[in-house]
Amino acid sequence: MFSLDTAVATAVAEDPDIVDVVEGLSNGLENGFHIPKIVTMIICSILILIVAKIICKVIKHGLKKVSGRSRKFTLIMAQLVWKLCAVIIWIIAIISVLGIFGIDLTPVLAGLGITGVVLGFALQESISSLFCGVMIAINNPFRVGDWVDIGDISGTVMAMDLMCVTLASGDNKKITMNNKNVWGNTIVNYSYIERRRLDMSVSVRYSDDLEKAKETIRGVISGYSEVLTDPAPLVEVGSYNDSSISIYVRPWVKPADYWPVYWKFNSEILNALRANGIDMPFNQMDVHIIND
Repeated sequence: MFSLDTAVATAVAEDPDIVDVVEGLSNGLENGFHIPKIVTMIICSILILIVAKIICKVIKHGLKKVSGRSRKFTLIMAQLVWKLCAVIIWIIAIISVLGIFGIDLTPVLAGLGITGVVLGFALQESISSLFCGVMIAINNPFRVGDWVDIGDISGTVMAMDLMCVTLASGDNKKITMNNKNVWGNTIVNYSYIERRRLDMSVSVRYSDDLEKAKETIRGVISGYSEVLTDPAPLVEVGSYNDSSISIYVRPWVKPADYWPVYWKFNSEILNALRANGIDMPFNQMDVHIIND
């Protein structure tokens, strides 16, 4: 009949070292198993990275919420602040993880002095763009969605980060400009204000009735619901040219209605003038021949 005591005695007789294994197992059961140190270090590192990611998300959500409520603290400024915070948080997290694994950062930090000088010369354009990005965020010359002119480039602001501004042109091309070039150029924002004035001109002949021409133009402008009544549109004689008289047309519209009204007016004004017996002239020269 099988006996556990007999089996143990036989095993010990065949291999005396098994006694040490059994004693170690017995002590482990009495004192509880200990998690290996490397496993603890890995778990702590993962927890630090997870906490860093959560903090970044919380900051991003909070800044986005604040920018949605504040006119001065724009989305571009919120994006810049969040990215700066994210860089700092991840640097701290990585240093903490390296510290857990016992990696001495003293030599690395000591070498950063010399490395920083070298990188300063190599990355001076990038550093300049970084500080220009801070200046853009502080001065807030535009917001995401604004139509702007930056130097000789026009487009809708799509995004901005630490290094560059992204525009979408009128024909839907993606334009990326570094912050240094943006801040170093004249910035014209057509969307930031509540209303814009259209500066248009209509040419009529010298033989036409100017008052009738102005009334016709006012009739066309008044038919547009997009045109604001305050301030009232201006329709007045602007200049006398070689072959025509220019009538200046200055209605006010919201920024989003600027181009629709501009195209609509230019497509309709000629027919409206002709319907009232007024035509647009073209350049001409009168030659008088004198016979002696």
